[in-house]
Amino acid sequence: MTRVKRGYTARRRRSKIRLFASTFRGAHSRLTRTSTQQKMRALVSAHRDRGRQKRHFRRLWITRINAATRENNEVFYSYSRLMHNLYRKQLLLNRKILAQIAISNKNCLYMISNKIIK
Repeated sequence: MTRVKRGYTARRRRSKIRLFASTFRGAHSRLTRTSTQQKMRALVSAHRDRGRQKRHFRRLWITRINAATRENNEVFYSYSRLMHNLYRKQLLLNRKILAQIAISNKNCLYMISNKIIK
């Protein structure tokens, strides 16, 4: 059986992996086998954490809206009642926008909640 010289194909593949793993520390960026393993691990983590990031941001927005709605001393109002009334009145504002309103302009959020109550 004749010997196959891999030539530039293997070199290109390895250099692609090295380029991806160039920011890793130690042998994870230098050795081909460990850098390949770390690349797979990094891609798995990135895929998993994209879903987690969405989840964390949604929790953050809900917390901010809840804090802003409970801050109003005139009417005891919680996040769940606010969202229920929003859907009942068919005001389609997502949680991200409501959280931005709660941070930047609380009066606007109070006006929205008062319109919903009446």
